[in-house]
Amino acid sequence: MKFATVSTDEGQLYGAVIEGGFVALSKEFPEWPTLREVIAADGLGTLAEAAEGRAVTHPEGTFDYDIPIPSPEKILCVGVNFPDRNAEYKDGSSQPKHMSLFPRFPSSFTGHGRPLIRPPENHTLDYEGEVVIVIGKGGRRIAAEDAYDHIAALSLCNEGTIRDWVRHAKFNVTQGKNWDKSGAIGPWLVPFTDAAQLDDARIITRVNGEVCQDDVLARMMFPIREEIAYISTFTTLVPGDVIVTGTPTGAGARFDPPKYLVPGDVVEIEVEGIGTLRNTVEDEA
Repeated sequence: MKFATVSTDEGQLYGAVIEGGFVALSKEFPEWPTLREVIAADGLGTLAEAAEGRAVTHPEGTFDYDIPIPSPEKILCVGVNFPDRNAEYKDGSSQPKHMSLFPRFPSSFTGHGRPLIRPPENHTLDYEGEVVIVIGKGGRRIAAEDAYDHIAALSLCNEGTIRDWVRHAKFNVTQGKNWDKSGAIGPWLVPFTDAAQLDDARIITRVNGEVCQDDVLARMMFPIREEIAYISTFTTLVPGDVIVTGTPTGAGARFDPPKYLVPGDVVEIEVEGIGTLRNTVEDEA
């Protein structure tokens, strides 16, 4: 079952995505205003039961996808987490001792099928295909061997970046990573029920149909279990928190000359078993 947050003529709703469209469920569960509260209550199974056998309430074309968790408490991104990506940096010849992390704000993301926005101040908009995990059971100092027990669902991310602004400062990348609607999360959430959903996952990014990134999560320098353990050492993870787990090599900045996104481009992030996140590119109006 796939669960999404969408915008309709009736406002924002959550529910299940099935063949032909969307089944709205949020009005049946007023105690859970968003999917964040559904996850906090361990309610994805309840939603699945409610959607079983139901007809589409909103056919394709009558709704737009939003990011699945509209207002997570935290969105934390792991940087430089594949060996080939690490090797792109001057000091990247060996495994780093600790993972790189940075925050993103919900407003920096848009939903599946919506355009990524290229700002007028800078045109170095780049793509990064990544797997997203959504925390289901919160905790502090979570052991790596227990980390998968704390994941509720999976999604995908295009961790869109304004490259020139990443280089504005010596010790952070935050300002290059948080331009409004420069990235995307979605299309939906897929419940996490089996370790193979992550351990065997292969992530592919295509720009205008051309494969630009292609790797397997098993090659991560800091596996997702370690990400959860490390992050929960310094901050308490809560249900609905989002961790963007890292991108393979092949982003546009690494070509010579760089291949930054331009209006009209189509970017697709695909992982079997999760789906395909698709976005176009537009200039800011």
